[in-house]
Amino acid sequence: MKHPIQGLHHVTATVGDAQADLDFYRGGLGLRLIKKTVNFDNHNVYHLYYGDERGTPGTIWTTFPYKGWGVPPGQHGEGQITLTSFSVPASSLSFWKERLRARGVEVREATAFGEEALAFSDPSGLSIQLIGTRDRRAAWTGSGIAPDDGVRGLHSVTLSVDAPAATVVLLSEVLGFEVVDEEQGRIRLAVNARGPGKTIEILYGSGAPRARNGLGTVHHVALAIDGLDQQLRLREELLGRGLGVTDVLDRQYFQSIYFREPGGVLLEVATISPGFTVDETLADLGRDLKLPPWEEPHRVTIERGLPRVTSQ
Repeated sequence: MKHPIQGLHHVTATVGDAQADLDFYRGGLGLRLIKKTVNFDNHNVYHLYYGDERGTPGTIWTTFPYKGWGVPPGQHGEGQITLTSFSVPASSLSFWKERLRARGVEVREATAFGEEALAFSDPSGLSIQLIGTRDRRAAWTGSGIAPDDGVRGLHSVTLSVDAPAATVVLLSEVLGFEVVDEEQGRIRLAVNARGPGKTIEILYGSGAPRARNGLGTVHHVALAIDGLDQQLRLREELLGRGLGVTDVLDRQYFQSIYFREPGGVLLEVATISPGFTVDETLADLGRDLKLPPWEEPHRVTIERGLPRVTSQ
C-alpha cells in the first residue's frame, strides 16, 4: 500500500560549533533561523532549525551542535545520507559561487542529472550542493540576499547504499516514490508531482566504507505526511514488513516515527502540523530559546550549560 508522503520534511545533521553553524547557514546561505531549541534526547545540546519564513516542510535544515561533548568526526559512507542539496534559481549560480568563495569556501562546479550545481563543504565537513532550478517557492528575504537569488529550500538528499533494490522497493511500494531518472550508479526518485523538495537520490556501488555517525554527518532525513492517522497506518505497515519502528514521538512542532530503510539510512516520517508558530509568533521565530513543556522546569540549568551564540 502506498502512503501519502508529501515530500521531504527536514534534514538533520550533527555538527561542531554552534556559532559557526549559525554564521554559515543563516549568514552565508541566508536561511532563516526559525527555531532555537534543544535536542529533545539531550537537552545539553542545541537543536537549531533553519528554513523559509515559517519553516515550511521541504525547506527545513536542522543541526545538533556537539562541540565540546567529545563526539568524534564521523565517517561518510554507505548507510548514510552523504549529500544534501538545496534549490536555488539557475540564474543565481554565479552569485553563489562568488559569495561562497568570498567567505573562503572552496566551491566546485557539478551536475546533478543534467542540472547545474555548486558543491562544497560546510564548516563541519558536511557535503552540500546548490542546484540551479526553476523552483517557484519563495526565498527568505530577511537575510539581505535578493529574492531572485535566495535559497528556495531543500532540493534532494542522496542516500548511499551498497545495493539499491530493496531501498527502491520500500520507497516506491510503501512511501509512494517513483523512479524518474537513472545514471550509472545513481537512481533519482520523486514523490507527489516531483520537483525540488520531493526528491531522493540513491548512490550505490561507490565502494565507500560503511558510514559512522559523528560530527559532520547527516543523522537522518524526515519525510512529510499529512497527519497522525496516516502516520499510524504507515507505522503498522512498516512493522508488518519486519522493520523496527519507534513509537510516535512528540517533537513539539510535529509528531515523528523513525526507522531504518534496508540500506541502513535512518528515516523519519514527520507530520506537517502543528508547525513552528505553536510557541512563537511568525515575526519572532528563532529569537528566543524555546523549550518543550517538560523541559521548562530545567530552564535555568539548561541555559547555563549551553554556549552563548549570537543568532540575530
